[in-house]
Amino acid sequence: MTFAIATEIPVVDGPPEGSSRAWIRGSVILAARQVLVYVRDVPTVLQSFVIPAISMVLLKVVLGDAVGSATGQNSLYGTVPLMILVGAMSGSMVSAVRLNKEGSTGLLARLYVLPINRAADLTARVVAEVIRIFVLTIVLLAVGYAMGFRFEQGVLGALGLIAVPVIFGGAYAVFGLALAVNSPPGAPLVQYLGLLMSVLMFFNSGFSPVDAYPGWMQPIVANQPMTPAIDLMRSFAVGGPITIALVKVAIWTVVLVACSLYPALRGYRKAATGH
Repeated sequence: MTFAIATEIPVVDGPPEGSSRAWIRGSVILAARQVLVYVRDVPTVLQSFVIPAISMVLLKVVLGDAVGSATGQNSLYGTVPLMILVGAMSGSMVSAVRLNKEGSTGLLARLYVLPINRAADLTARVVAEVIRIFVLTIVLLAVGYAMGFRFEQGVLGALGLIAVPVIFGGAYAVFGLALAVNSPPGAPLVQYLGLLMSVLMFFNSGFSPVDAYPGWMQPIVANQPMTPAIDLMRSFAVGGPITIALVKVAIWTVVLVACSLYPALRGYRKAATGH
C-alpha cells in the first residue's frame, strides 16, 4: 500500500499584512473581540453604565436647585454632558489596565506574530472604545431625558452632541492606551488615571459655573479638556455660542492624539516583542 505525501503547503488567500485591506480587516475582527471581552465583564459594564447614571441622578438631586438658581438654567444641561464624559474616560481607564495586563501575560506577543497588520490591534481597541462610548452616550441621554433633558436644537443638535464625546473620548482612549503600553506590568494605572479624572471631574463647567470658582482658578477650569466639551454639548442641546468651545475641543483632541499616537505604537511593539 502506498501513501501520497503532500509536498505543497496550502496558501491562504488574503491581503498582504502591511496593506490597508489587512489593517481594516484585522481591525474589524479584533474590535469584535474587544467588544465581546467587554460585554462579558459584567462588573466593568456596571461600572461604566450604572455608576455614571446613578451619579447623574445624585448630582441633580443634591446640586440641581443650587446650580439652577445661580445660572437660571436646568442643571441637567451641565450634569448630563459631565457624566457622559466621566463614563467615557473611566471606561478607557479600564481598557488601559486590561491592555497593560495582557502585555504581561504574553497575549500581545501572540497577537504580534499572527499574520495580521501590526497596527490592527491598537486600532481595534480604539474602535471598541468608540462603540462603547457611543452606547454609553445614548444610555445616559435616555436617563437624562427621563429627568427632563431635552434637545431644543433639533436633530442636528442631537447628532452634534453625540459626536462630541465619541470623538473626544476616542482621543482620550488613545492617550490611555499609550500610557498602558509604556508602563511596566502591574503599574498603578487606576490610581494615576483615577486621580486625573477626579481632578477634571470636580473642576469644570458641568459641575459648577466657571464664575463660581476662585478668580485665579477660572482660566484653568475654563480651558481644561472637559469644560469646552461640556460647553459644546450644552450649546448643541439648548443653543449658545459654539465656535470657541468647538475650537478648544478640536485642539485638545489633536493634542491628545498627536502626543499619544507614536508612543502608543512604539510602546505596543516593545510590550509585544520585549525590545
